[in-house]
Amino acid sequence: MELELKDGKKILIEKGENGHDIASKISQSLAKEALAYKLNDKLFDLYHPIESDGKFELITSQSEEAKDLLNHSTAHLLAEAISILYPNALFAIGPSIENGFYYDIDFGNTILKEEDLPKIEKEMKNLVKKNQYIKREDISKEKALELFKNNPYKVEIIKEFPDDEDISIYRQGDFVDLCKGPHLPSTGYIKNFKLENLAGAYWRGDSKNKQLTRIYGTSFFTKEDLENYLHLKDEAKKRDHRKIGKELGLFMFSEYGPGFPFYLPKGLMLRRQIEYWWNDIHDKEGYKIIKTPMILSKELWETSGHWDHYKQNMYTTKIDNKDYAIKPMNCPGAILVYNNELHSYRDLPIRYAELGLVHRHEASGALNGLFRVRCFTQDDAHIFCTREQLQSEIQRLLKLYDQTYSLFGLDYSIVLSTRPEEGYIGDIEIWNESEKILSDACLASGKEFKINPGDGAFYGPKLDFKLKDCMGRVWQCGTIQLDMNLPERFDCTYINEKGEKVRPVMLHRAVLGSFERFLGIITENFAGAFPLWIAPVQVSLLPVNNNLHLDFAKKLKEHLENANLRVELDESNEKLGYRMRLAQINKIPYSVVIGDNEVNNNSVTYRRYSSKDQITVSIDEFITLLKKEIEEKTLLVNPKEI
Repeated sequence: MELELKDGKKILIEKGENGHDIASKISQSLAKEALAYKLNDKLFDLYHPIESDGKFELITSQSEEAKDLLNHSTAHLLAEAISILYPNALFAIGPSIENGFYYDIDFGNTILKEEDLPKIEKEMKNLVKKNQYIKREDISKEKALELFKNNPYKVEIIKEFPDDEDISIYRQGDFVDLCKGPHLPSTGYIKNFKLENLAGAYWRGDSKNKQLTRIYGTSFFTKEDLENYLHLKDEAKKRDHRKIGKELGLFMFSEYGPGFPFYLPKGLMLRRQIEYWWNDIHDKEGYKIIKTPMILSKELWETSGHWDHYKQNMYTTKIDNKDYAIKPMNCPGAILVYNNELHSYRDLPIRYAELGLVHRHEASGALNGLFRVRCFTQDDAHIFCTREQLQSEIQRLLKLYDQTYSLFGLDYSIVLSTRPEEGYIGDIEIWNESEKILSDACLASGKEFKINPGDGAFYGPKLDFKLKDCMGRVWQCGTIQLDMNLPERFDCTYINEKGEKVRPVMLHRAVLGSFERFLGIITENFAGAFPLWIAPVQVSLLPVNNNLHLDFAKKLKEHLENANLRVELDESNEKLGYRMRLAQINKIPYSVVIGDNEVNNNSVTYRRYSSKDQITVSIDEFITLLKKEIEEKTLLVNPKEI
């Protein structure tokens, strides 16, 4: 057989040779580093026999796939340790996830607590010392059912396999688990891990099923990487937007409306500044800003497909004995606006934008501050265009996304989510064409992207924008969805050059995604120390002595407010040092001290947040300084240094 290596070199191999054999032929040092291999883009265990010709690549700890291998194998190590400590435990599933792994386990009558995790970690470390081989076996469905007959969770999974299909299991020592793999060669590679927390999880996510204990953990190849991760996690706790939101008076929640956020005055001021910018940039980009109703009839949602595909997440009501739904998405309303009048090809592209409030019924256990709520505002836009205009419109959107995310100091990556395996609407040919258009637009813009198979919306493929904050955490925010199906369902048309009625193509687009989630992200990214242009309070005035300096401070406040600056005057009788610390705690960008020199010279002495320098300038110079920073939307403070 012949293999083509990553560098293009071709080598001949004997039948039955495995990945480790090939690594040894290339170099002994590579054989020590190899963890698994890829053949024609499919991942295999390192010692799995190579069964065909093709493109061959060895996986090492530096490979993109290595982290999943490590975390998945650590999940199995966790299960083995628990099988020793809790012999009656029943194991459900234990996959790798973005930042680690988890395992769902039925402990029966035993109640596992957070303080039990160190004991489990200790047992895992004992097993690592044994350096047990992790071996794959392929067995019949009948044998698998016999092997796992005492575990109803594994039996349920096995019964879903075809009768004539072999099922893979993995053994390490005396422990055996049902798994597709692949895995690391042995447990000796698993040295730097941490069990993080417990949670409840219904079997297969169904509240009708038994609730299992979910153990979360993470694993790294080096001690330094684990320590860095744990440090960032501690930092994330300090930056938790729920904590900061309460301390700075930005938002609140009430038991009278779980998942429905309340904006407090400062939080709404923060949001309003972003909305002002959003409206301005969309005016400049040629969008027509609209507002559509919050409640629309069942018939509309049946036409759009949401009633069939999304009803369980929709809030419904009856009006005049007819079924209605509170909108979970804005797109059907935008389509009705488009269909309100006739359009010519000369009108296209038509760009409708909307800050649309939507409601979705999220499970109570999934609610998480502003990150997961039951009502939120999407910064939606729906673009109707010809197929010929698609690529240029998507490229134009990519520039807008660049501009937006850089404004908030956020890096991002792009993922192309393709047709779901089931539940989608429309023809496969249309899906294939749509996916290619999105791919070509990214390539034409010089944007790299990854493929996320099967994660498209039910009506079309999409580009998802994954934001990375200053702590390296990744957030799903923006999206561009290409839709040739809803225009067909709603009979959207325009008149082409020949005078014929033809279908437009529709782009669904959100840059921030959810206003609520985005505000949560930037609150944590900036740790509440927002850039001047969006800060709820921009200047704190601190008179040294109210008897001598308060009148000047009040006149200065009025002068700054007339310059459209947001100013707070602290005229309490607390000592100046205390009030200065309070301004820093409240993360106000500029603190201005007013004493005899400022009154006599008609000047201000300011201190920038996170700086110890105090600078004296004239009032006009101070206003000019702030206006310039606001206009340029400058990020004077690196979020990582806050």
